[in-house]
Amino acid sequence: MDEALTTSTEFCLRLARAYAVLVRRFDSGLGSHHGISFSDFQLLNHIARAPGGRIRRVDLAERVGLTASGVTRTLLPLEKIGLVTRQSDPRDARVGFAVITPAGHELVVNATDVVDLISREAIRGLAPELVSSMSATLGDIAGMHSTNS
Repeated sequence: MDEALTTSTEFCLRLARAYAVLVRRFDSGLGSHHGISFSDFQLLNHIARAPGGRIRRVDLAERVGLTASGVTRTLLPLEKIGLVTRQSDPRDARVGFAVITPAGHELVVNATDVVDLISREAIRGLAPELVSSMSATLGDIAGMHSTNS
């Protein structure tokens, strides 16, 4: 096997490294200003953006790339501090919803400022067209489209 990495492998390694660096920055900023992790923010943001501030747990799992049980474990501390609640479907007891509380919604609104600031800093100096193209490419890799972004 050739010692040099393939272009695709090098791309994926750099992507993983960039993700790790960004998560560390988001965790630091969100933790010091709002007491939550970037993972918490992603969950709260998806719930807040869902119609009525409510989303099926399986859909939330799909959007953040976790298993349904992973979402349940991650939401527990957020439930305990009153940022989200559980709601069952009256027609199907197997279906569970995550619902954002007013406190959770307020936190997402305020935390978004921190995320926006860190995001702008991360892409500072990049041409807007490049950012748009990279965003589309990353969405393709993740299998995302407008309904699950």
